[in-house]
Amino acid sequence: MSIDLNDYFYFVHVVEKKGYTAAAKALDMPKSRLSRHVAQLEERLGVRLLQRSSRNVAVTEEGKSFYQHARKLVDQFEMAEAAMDNRGGRLSGKVVISCSLGVAQFVLFDIVTDFARLHPNVLIEQRVTNSMIDLITEGVDIAIRGHSGELPDSSLIQRFIANVEWQFYCSPGYLEQLEQLQTPYDFASCRFLKVGRAGAKEAIPLQHKDGLRTHQTTHIALCSEDMSTIRQAAIDGLGVTALPDYVCRAPVEAGQLVRVLPAWVSQYASLSLLMPSRVGVPPHTKALAEFIRERLPLAVRPQ
Repeated sequence: MSIDLNDYFYFVHVVEKKGYTAAAKALDMPKSRLSRHVAQLEERLGVRLLQRSSRNVAVTEEGKSFYQHARKLVDQFEMAEAAMDNRGGRLSGKVVISCSLGVAQFVLFDIVTDFARLHPNVLIEQRVTNSMIDLITEGVDIAIRGHSGELPDSSLIQRFIANVEWQFYCSPGYLEQLEQLQTPYDFASCRFLKVGRAGAKEAIPLQHKDGLRTHQTTHIALCSEDMSTIRQAAIDGLGVTALPDYVCRAPVEAGQLVRVLPAWVSQYASLSLLMPSRVGVPPHTKALAEFIRERLPLAVRPQ
């Protein structure tokens, strides 16, 4: 029986998308066609690769082993096509990048547009979400992740890019309204603007430059997952907030915000670049990853 390389390609997508429905949607093809290719592959190999039920698809042990080899084979196909697309030194192809809303608004916007200007034949699809998505399942080539601790071990390639301080800010007018804001204890009389969702606790973390850590109770007046909303609320004098330095750089220079408690930060965070751990990375994807690794530290470094 002759080998149909499409069987390998479609099987890999069903595994990575965790089912026929998602894979068919991603590939824009009928689910029945996908199922036929996988069934054809299983018949030729003489083993069951996927266990199907009415609701989901589970990969068998034989399927997991076969997937590792099939994924490498598909990578080589993609690399071969990319080499033809990029002949003559002109990068081309599609790359999917994922990042949070804050990173998209305040860090990557110039970097992405500059790369697009330099390489007009590369299609960049930027997906913005504050959720930790599965890169392989979602078909993401590059992800920028902010994290305060170690990222969980995984099969992903993880490359540190930069450290970021979350500093405390408020408007000059709000600072004048406060009786004092010289120690963490003074947060008890402040209105606080929090990045994230409302929680049961109203205590905010603080860390001194010497390493001392504490939590102080405050009145949380506004919560938002959108940093630009919190920043504008602080500019409008609604309270004190903790934001990354690069987010507040422009309003500080314009006199709209001032840094308070300069010896303290809310947290030390890191930005890392993640990529699926695969044998080959297309030249255009590798070029964008290196472009980000070169430019992003400059965009977030303290002034």
